[in-house]
Amino acid sequence: MINQITESTEYLQSKGFDQPEIGIILGTGLGQLVDEIEIIAEASYNHIPNFPTATVEFHKGKLIYGILEGKKVVVMQGRFHVYEGYTLQDVTFPVRIMEKLGITTLLVSNASGAINLNYKKGELMLIDDHINLQGGSPLAFKGVSELGERFADMSAPYDAEINAKFESIAQAHNITLHKGVYTSVVGPQLETRAEYRMLKIMGSDAVGMSTVPEIIVANHLNLKVAAVSVLTDECDPDNLKPVDISEIIAMAEKAEPNMITLFKELIKTL
Repeated sequence: MINQITESTEYLQSKGFDQPEIGIILGTGLGQLVDEIEIIAEASYNHIPNFPTATVEFHKGKLIYGILEGKKVVVMQGRFHVYEGYTLQDVTFPVRIMEKLGITTLLVSNASGAINLNYKKGELMLIDDHINLQGGSPLAFKGVSELGERFADMSAPYDAEINAKFESIAQAHNITLHKGVYTSVVGPQLETRAEYRMLKIMGSDAVGMSTVPEIIVANHLNLKVAAVSVLTDECDPDNLKPVDISEIIAMAEKAEPNMITLFKELIKTL
């Protein structure tokens, strides 16, 4: 993997990706942040050596480098999921590339379902902790210790200082920002009523199909990490209705202006 990381990084450097400070992973329906960036260089995933390719139709497939609020950023426009048939190492490969390019902070967004019924769709949740139900670890491979500490500490995977900044920005801009536990499952099928009840008993506030693998690898690489979920549906097992994916995407897009405000204002302070 070290050779692959080097090859991919050198390719991007040759395309003008020069020492970004902050990496950003954009989730479902949250692609408009790209419009706020002064783009210097971009590369399609299918042109980057060793990169996976996004197969989900509403996830674009580009790595973008540019200036946002005076900071050099590298942005994943579209992410990868285990449910697409990728390994956990594939899913997290871009995080390793962004770190090699120079980032010290990783900001992540995603769409998730609200398990905590005090949280409503269209609102945002700052991830304070997580539960990994993806059935594996992106660090479980031979040679991982050459890239970082094998037994990565996860006692505080989300940066407390960045989270505090997110909360004060939300307050200043009158944005509802809950704080809670995100659980990551494999998918792509949505959960049954019994599974929603189980997730609630476990202490989940929201559930999705991404993010946790990237967070684990970011911690393995000693990056500062923060993540925000847009809550696109309410997972009430006693009143469960079939989910319409187009409604989920529409809800993510509705919440997008608030997400963009949070990320832009935060980046100013980093």
